[in-house]
Amino acid sequence: MMIRRPSTLIAVALATTAAVPSGGAYGDDNGRSQPTLLGRAVLPVETYAPGPPSGTLLPPGTVNGVTFPLPSQPVEGFSAIVAGRQPGEYLAMPDNGFGAKANSKDFLIRAYYIRPDFKTAKDGSGEVDVDLDEFIQFRDPDRLIGFTIVNEGATDRPLTGGDIDPESLQSGADGDLWVGDEFGPWLLHFDATGKLLDPPFAAPGGLQSPNNPHLGGAAATQPNSRGFEAMAISPDGRYLYPTLEGATVAELGTTRRYVFEFSVREEAFTGRVWLYQTEQPGYFVSDLAALDGHHLAVVERDGGLGLNALFRKVYVVDLADVDAGGSLVKTEAIDLAAVPDPDLVSLPPVHSGDVGLGNPYRVTCESIEAIHQIAGNQLLLGCDNNFPNTGRNPGRADDSEFIVVKVPGLRGE
Repeated sequence: MMIRRPSTLIAVALATTAAVPSGGAYGDDNGRSQPTLLGRAVLPVETYAPGPPSGTLLPPGTVNGVTFPLPSQPVEGFSAIVAGRQPGEYLAMPDNGFGAKANSKDFLIRAYYIRPDFKTAKDGSGEVDVDLDEFIQFRDPDRLIGFTIVNEGATDRPLTGGDIDPESLQSGADGDLWVGDEFGPWLLHFDATGKLLDPPFAAPGGLQSPNNPHLGGAAATQPNSRGFEAMAISPDGRYLYPTLEGATVAELGTTRRYVFEFSVREEAFTGRVWLYQTEQPGYFVSDLAALDGHHLAVVERDGGLGLNALFRKVYVVDLADVDAGGSLVKTEAIDLAAVPDPDLVSLPPVHSGDVGLGNPYRVTCESIEAIHQIAGNQLLLGCDNNFPNTGRNPGRADDSEFIVVKVPGLRGE
């Protein structure tokens, strides 16, 4: 693939020498010069929304305290988060359900409006309110998806985890929704109510995962579950930046990951591609957030969980700055395995036996997969709890955690 350098240059977004005012959306940072945990909120793992029973394709029984099959639809596994309908509210999207195409056919693909009441140094309950009366159900009533879906004969044709694996989400200027998927990998375009508007946009270069229904016996060119895990949208809403979580089949064992540019106006990939290098071949690019027209915050992580979750960092890259080898230059912004928590907002523990709390605070979920800028120097991050994995507590399934981290000098002008 050809790596092309964009020609447009604008102001730098991460300036560590810039003066940063204290305070912000979720509390006072007291002028601290290092990243600081400002808030934390936790959604109990067994939070269910209306709908049919799910998890019926998993072996019956109890796993990490969760008994299958489930009574309805779990509100869990958040892989993306964007702004909601009003200040303080967010739209959070789970992925395909239970980790595989075959066992997730009864998991309905949705996005939920959530309102975290972050526990901060001053106040906050640390709880998360979910609107269970109004959520977005992704569906294909106009038969645009191009292959047979689980609910093929249903009038509204709701999509399930047996059809798509949604991992990244962005909202367009008119409220429409763009979803990055891993089964294709594809980009999927929905209206604000969740109705599919276009056939899937295939990844450039003929990339196809083993779960792609159009593979037709050919060899996959993108490994399973290594598709468009991450995606940012430019502040003006003109471009999407879907990014591969892992290396292509042709480059397995390397640190090479690709950032693509997609024109929302033209509804087509532009041909611009950037090369991002992970720190190790086994590390993943799990989400992006645009800070301005050409700076992106990138979440890169290992595959560990609990106290074995050793590497998960947020970097800032400049799409106009590549090194001599053609790779994006990375600047570390946050070490999520050791976030300073001088005000101890992560304490007390929600459950006896919780690990990784206090100063420093550690992100212990296997998949830290959601990032959203909520203020000039504050980032909201959320965990995909890979229901019902353990991480925060070795004796119980992970809750869904959301944190706010203040990053001095982080700017999105």
